[in-house]
Amino acid sequence: MHRRLLIVLVPLAVLLVAALGVPLSVTVAEREMQETYVNRLDDVGRFASLAETALSTGRTEALQQELTRYHELYGIPVALIDTSGVVLLGPVDAYQRAARAEKALPRIVTAALAGARSEPSWEWAPWDDSALVVAEPVGRDSEVVGAVVTISDLARTRELILVRWAWLAGLGLLPLLALTAVAWPVSAWVLRPVRKLDAATSRISEGDLTIRADAEAGPIELRRLAQSFNAMMDAVENAAQRQRAFVADASHQLRNPLTSLRLAVESLAPHLRPEGNGQQVYDVAVDELKAMQQLLNSLQASARIESMRTASPVDLDEVLATRVAPWRALTATARQTLAVHVPPGLRLLEPPGGLGSVLDELISNASRLSGAQVVEVRAQVVPGGAVVTIAVRDDGQGIDVSERAQALQRFWRSPRHQNVPGTGLGLAICADLVGAAGGELRLEEGLPRPDGSGHGLAALVALPLAPAPV
Repeated sequence: MHRRLLIVLVPLAVLLVAALGVPLSVTVAEREMQETYVNRLDDVGRFASLAETALSTGRTEALQQELTRYHELYGIPVALIDTSGVVLLGPVDAYQRAARAEKALPRIVTAALAGARSEPSWEWAPWDDSALVVAEPVGRDSEVVGAVVTISDLARTRELILVRWAWLAGLGLLPLLALTAVAWPVSAWVLRPVRKLDAATSRISEGDLTIRADAEAGPIELRRLAQSFNAMMDAVENAAQRQRAFVADASHQLRNPLTSLRLAVESLAPHLRPEGNGQQVYDVAVDELKAMQQLLNSLQASARIESMRTASPVDLDEVLATRVAPWRALTATARQTLAVHVPPGLRLLEPPGGLGSVLDELISNASRLSGAQVVEVRAQVVPGGAVVTIAVRDDGQGIDVSERAQALQRFWRSPRHQNVPGTGLGLAICADLVGAAGGELRLEEGLPRPDGSGHGLAALVALPLAPAPV
């Protein structure tokens, strides 16, 4: 997470440094060019004053030596030209070679011969190879008799500009490196509580209500957030515990009165008269008391199982090794055929209370409620995912599509099964337990019925794959 924060902060810092560095770099380059231009302007000004004297007296030998010596020392051709553009004094060949490469030379020379001092072109970019042309008129106003022209190669000046830019880039890089070095641990310190809070919420979504966030690290705002989160989780956990305790206590407290009531009702059996409907009422009362006792047992089991909210890895082979034989006995009693198709070596996260208890409930439902001839258990890994699906299918009556979602609700029973023993809690508890392990229980279309009238029911348990043990 702090990497993403740095990805946001570092580009902003780079933009800030660039916003300050680019204008400063331009200013440095323009200052170097201006200094070069002023030096050349001073040189041509001195040569122009010497040329005016030399032309008026006719003594040009000293000026020729000056111009030649200047070219030898600095490599800058400087020439005295007349009003027609003909070179009078200076290194003629060097001047003409340099003049042929400069497109701006005619314009600058024309302006100088008209009595105007040339202005710099300010072509200072390091990737530009144009020279600096400076011209100074010889004479005044209408008495201009020529011009002194210099053509300066700016390679050295541009190299100096690049060196200055490199220094500026290095100086700008230092605060970026310092920002990165400081932002890494600081962002980790700031975001560590957020990561822990995210991990805590993931564990809570899996059903573990005992997890709490770290309220002792990070900025004060995150500590307050963690404290509020922990207070909320305390309230949620207390509410869930009170709910489970109420269900367990109510079931336990009702067990003894209900048992006493059943004994009292059953003690009436010898006193029933053969005539009348007393025996029928007696049978209904006993059946209702048995159903109530079964319901209380289911509620207590539900409270106990829901108190276990931690999923654990398990080998599916080990679960089936202890379960398949009882399943075959159960289905054989119901005159059904059990088929098990499970590839070996599957390791997955089992729900709280055990995967075997969930599969027991699904096999029991298929055996008791479906009227099927074949019950099939099949497991496979979902292609392209880290999920295992275990399907319990039958070719029995099944239930309607509209009833499948209701079948996972507590106390719901199909109208066709009202006279079949059961409480309507089994599938709902299984769905909650599978969800606590990060999986899903859903009902779908099962195996085709033998008479071709439709399909039975399939209960699919999808659970995450567990890593192999080290």
